Amino acid sequence: MSAQSDTTGEPLSAIDWLSRSVETAPLYEPPSVGNATSPDVTVTPLDRPSKDPVGLLPSEVTGLPRDIWAASEEATLVDLVRAERVDTLPALQEFLKVLMLAEADPPFDATSDGALFLARVDKLLDLGALEPAQSLIEQADPDTGPLFRRWFDVALLTGTEDDACTAMRDTPSIAPTFSARIFCLARNGDWSAAALTLNTHRVLGDITAQEEALVSRFLDPELYEGEPPLTPPARVSPLTFRMHAAIGEPLITANLPLAFSHADLQTTAAWKSQLEATERLARHGAVSENVLLRNYTARTPAASGGIWDRAEAMQQFDVAMTTRDPVSVARTLPDAWAAMRQARAEIQFAKLYGEDLQKLPLSGEAAVIAFEVGLLSPYYESVAIAAEEAEAGFDPFLIGIARGTPQNLPANSARTQAIQQAFDTTPPPSELQSRVDDGKLGEALLRAIALFDAGSDGDLRSVTEALSLLRSVGLEDVARRAALQLMILDRAT
Repeated sequence: MSAQSDTTGEPLSAIDWLSRSVETAPLYEPPSVGNATSPDVTVTPLDRPSKDPVGLLPSEVTGLPRDIWAASEEATLVDLVRAERVDTLPALQEFLKVLMLAEADPPFDATSDGALFLARVDKLLDLGALEPAQSLIEQADPDTGPLFRRWFDVALLTGTEDDACTAMRDTPSIAPTFSARIFCLARNGDWSAAALTLNTHRVLGDITAQEEALVSRFLDPELYEGEPPLTPPARVSPLTFRMHAAIGEPLITANLPLAFSHADLQTTAAWKSQLEATERLARHGAVSENVLLRNYTARTPAASGGIWDRAEAMQQFDVAMTTRDPVSVARTLPDAWAAMRQARAEIQFAKLYGEDLQKLPLSGEAAVIAFEVGLLSPYYESVAIAAEEAEAGFDPFLIGIARGTPQNLPANSARTQAIQQAFDTTPPPSELQSRVDDGKLGEALLRAIALFDAGSDGDLRSVTEALSLLRSVGLEDVARRAALQLMILDRAT
């Protein structure tokens, strides 16, 4: 399906896949002008405060000052946010979400359009973080076309579209397009009005043949019983996705942007679809560890190979951890860890079991795995201290990173040297430090994330520079977790 990527193979951003379900066409019918065509209407909103300051995380939670964006140009920040990769290491994915959700003063040249706010929402959608994106939009009040469009689309993917449809009915200035209007009339139970609206705009030529075919089946699926299924659209929007599901012709989410995978988490989806969606979302930190465990342990695998083997490995290990039997844990941990590495859900696994594994008397391979899992958990520093005190013989460099002192240890590879230099006396690069000095902290942090991504792809000097910047502005925890993940996960971003 071409909806997933462009000709370069890069995933489409939210601004590419969001539906065109809300535009600037008027809800009401224009006066007759002697023909059946609707005239172009230009809508100019009254000035309103920028949405940029809206956030879900106050400074006391993020540890970031409110003025992280204030000294930067809005256009520069928007470009940086849009350019951030979503397939980075989990520590940086998490920190990027914090930046997108932070309460902060707007850029000095911010306009009422809230361009930075929209870019933040779009990046959350790219990361599959639908619930935070939805909460952020609702906190800001989706009273503009571009913002309502995002709210409406997120609601369609999370199954909460009734509120958006009610707002669409009550606020004509939101200006729905005809397909969205028809959908919401049906959702509100006014099927006759929905059918009349479809027929009217079919005659006026406001709806394409493909839209007409889909909406007609959505309104009266029995009328088309026995007909061949519709050809899947080249460009799938949340609205077309939901209507295809409603008529019994669901579209496969594996080839669609990440956000669509949330639809397969519903209990009505097949278990295999739920598992595949869970793993896909877990790779981007878009699903919690509890959802991961719940879906892996929901049923007994009916087949073998691939995802079924991963589910079985997780089930056996979870039973062993529940009984706290060291022998069973040692026997099942290697397979479970291998399964999580294959699924790239190591961080969720570490959050589930990282602390409890340290309480069991393990040895050999199981002990090494438990140590690494502990270092990927939120308790990484206490795990490192306990390992050092016990003289367990684990990798001293990993212990050094967890304690913030790898500079005191031998570095035997280019990667360890790059990390070591960042924790030594190497200052941040001047181009980043100058932005911090100029009050452009948020801009510097966005550039540091991009630097780290470039570094983990091979330019290790960039790793040093990114980690140095993070540590210099007090983000020690982010720096340590990113360095640990770079070493333990042993993969490019």
